[in-house]
Amino acid sequence: MHLPVYLGLLDSGEQALADSFDLVAEGHGDEPDVRQLCRTLAAQCRERVAALRPVLDRYGEKPAAEPERLHAEALPAARTGAVGLLRDLQDLVLLATLVDSSWTVVCQAAQGLRDRELLAVVCQAQPQVSNQLAWLTTRIKSAAPQALLAAA
Repeated sequence: MHLPVYLGLLDSGEQALADSFDLVAEGHGDEPDVRQLCRTLAAQCRERVAALRPVLDRYGEKPAAEPERLHAEALPAARTGAVGLLRDLQDLVLLATLVDSSWTVVCQAAQGLRDRELLAVVCQAQPQVSNQLAWLTTRIKSAAPQALLAAA
């Protein structure tokens, strides 16, 4: 069974997303909505990690046997300025998309296993991640004109 591979990917992805939301919140503290919402979204990620813990205890987690071409890695540092915010938001979209697609894969496995506990975790997590992606997309749309068209 390869479910533990994806559970590990999901666990590390959620943690990297939480850490990255925190980093963007601190790095762009001059944007009140970004600071507040990124902190809230980081807390949601950590709640999902905690909810996943009993499943990880049951199934385990292990790295894939093949080298990873795409993996979740937290942002190393926040960029500065309006264009920096835009780029940081795009990085968050990439991480959140990886997490979202990992939840989709795990959902399919939970259905195949008829694992009600795992399905309950997935059913709580998936709408949250979708909402996070929706907010990120909306915030990018809001930030792009200012960042790209305003005089430097």
